[in-house]
This record gives sequence, structure tokens and C-alpha cells, in this order.
Amino acid sequence: MKRLDLVIALDYYAPYVSGLTNVARDVAEGLVARGHRVRVVTSRHDGDLPEREVVNGVEVDRAPVLARAGKGVLSPALPGRVRAAAATASVLNLHLPMPEAGVLALGSPAPLVTTYHCDVSLPPGAVNRVVTAGVDLSSRLTLRRSRRVVVSSDDYARHSRLWPAMAGRTAVIPPPCRERPAGTPRFRQGPGLHVGFLGRIVEEKGLQYLVQGFRALDDPDGRLLIGGDFADVAGGSVVDQVRRAVDDDPRITLLGFLDEERIADLYASVDVFALPSVNAFEAFGIVQVEAMLAGVPVLASDLPGVRTPVRETGFGTVVAPRDVAGIAAGLRELAARRPDPEAGRARARERYSMTAVLDAHEELLLATAR
Repeated sequence: MKRLDLVIALDYYAPYVSGLTNVARDVAEGLVARGHRVRVVTSRHDGDLPEREVVNGVEVDRAPVLARAGKGVLSPALPGRVRAAAATASVLNLHLPMPEAGVLALGSPAPLVTTYHCDVSLPPGAVNRVVTAGVDLSSRLTLRRSRRVVVSSDDYARHSRLWPAMAGRTAVIPPPCRERPAGTPRFRQGPGLHVGFLGRIVEEKGLQYLVQGFRALDDPDGRLLIGGDFADVAGGSVVDQVRRAVDDDPRITLLGFLDEERIADLYASVDVFALPSVNAFEAFGIVQVEAMLAGVPVLASDLPGVRTPVRETGFGTVVAPRDVAGIAAGLRELAARRPDPEAGRARARERYSMTAVLDAHEELLLATAR
């Protein structure tokens, strides 16, 4: 079989944690395990990280950061490093949104495959409108110059602002979703309905609506377990807003950052996993599929892409974003229905297993490589 020499470029890479970075990491490490060479060029978003290192077989090159603006980083050295690596690569894979992508696409020395994660969604304001327009322009240029565009779902791609720039070149490949070893229910606190959340504590996750919806449940034994980082989040955390919504309700616990072992324990502790996202920055939600693979049904927002796993597996329910009453009703419905965990896990495994997803990536990249 032909061996790939793949360069992956993106603004943030592990150990930073987000859906985008996790996809890049899992694809990179999965392809290395299959005998391919993978180099990642990214920003040195944390000055304590080494400039160059090998992580689980992946060669990581981090360019220095000159400045930061919200979630964005300014790294003038990044495009040059990407071009240098791509000069000898068989294929270049850009992960968007990435403001520098348009510059890289204009003169890519290697065939270009773009992974389009989501449209940029920033708070209202004149400056943010300019930033959004600039990133969209860069993305359109990149998409039009790409041989193929990987999207997580056709549902999300067709609702994207940039659909006209990618139409006809899309390949639907879900993000790699890990089936974790079974955890122990260390966070469980009795027989009541236990609801879990895992993710960054940021505005687009809609956590305050989940908190309000859960508090509407008349169940003194119920619990809401919120796992996720709020100390080191690009763009800033909204943990203070979430705490105000909690209002000292003893049934709700903020667990903070969870390592790999405790993530499995969270899934083992809950009856329902909630993904109450409120805007298009969330285009899929890998954590909801991980919950399904652990046998936990999901309550997800009715947003393009986010609703796809529940619709494709039937393992959960979909509610309107920001609908507190709808969230409460959805939780009650899942508590009463108790979807079969083994059947739900099997449907999720068939569609979203790591092996199936890596097979699709490998086939696409080999077909595109020079």
C-alpha cells in the first residue's frame, strides 16, 4: 500500500482540547499507527510547550505566537512553516476555520484536502463582523482550491454559509469517536435521574439553559454533573454565568477538567448525556457519540450537524436550542422511556467507530495524494 506523507495544519493542537483539535489528533495518530508519516504544523499556543516534539508518533512543529485576539492567535511564522513542510509532503490537510488558510491555499505545493469543521460564529459587534467576513473570505478561497472537502455531516455542510464554495467536492466523514473502556460510576449519587455534560464551559455550549431546564425537574434525587475546563479556555469561559444559573442548587456539580479515566467514569455515572449547544460553532459534538458508545442516550440541540447522531441512531431526543421548557420535557421523556443501551451502542458503533472513520480518511487521502 502507498505510504502517505501527510502534513496537517491548524491553529491549535493537543494538548489543547476542543472538538477540532481532537479530530486532528485522532486522525493523525490513527494514520501513524497504520504506518503513514504525519507532521502537524500549529501554533505554540502555550509557551511551556516545546517548539518541536514527537507525540505518539506524530511530528509536531509549533510556530511562535506574536499576539492573541479572543480565540484567535497571530503567528506570522506559521504559514512559512506549513509551506516548508508541504513542499515534500504527498498531501496537505488544512483544518478550518483557520484565518491563514487562504494564504496557504494560494500556493500550496501539495494537493490540498480541507477539513471544514464549522462556520465562524462570534458575538455581535462591528469588529467581530469584520473578523467573520475576513475568515469567511479566507475559507472560501481555501475551499475552492481544495481537491476534496471533508465535512462531518451533509446536514451541516448544506446549512453552512460557505456551502456554495464546497458543493460538489464534499466527502462526508464523521469525526473519529472513541469507544472508551467501561468506567465506574464514581460520580453517581443515588437513584435519581443523572444528567451529564462534558465540554468547554463556553457561551456556545448553552449550559445555562441546561441548568435551568434541569432545575425545572421535580426530582430531589436528580443530579446534573458538568465536566469541562473553565480555567484555560481560548476566548474565555462563562463559568460565572453558569454558577449564577446554578444558584446553589445542591443537585448540580461542576466537576472541572476531567482526565481520560474520569471521562469514562462520568459516562458510567449518568442516565442521559446533554449537548445543549446554541450556535453554529458546534457542528457535530463528538462527546455525544462517545456517550452513545458508552450506552448513554443523548439530549441534543436541534442544530444542523448536532442533531445528526441522534437522528441517525435514534438513541436520544432532539430539542430546540435555548428552550428551557423543551430541555426539561426532553429529560423527562428520556427518563420515562429509558432507551435500550445495548441497541443504541450498536447503532452508534456501526456508524461512528474509529476504525470506520479512519478507513474513510485513509482512502480519501491516498486517492488525493501525489
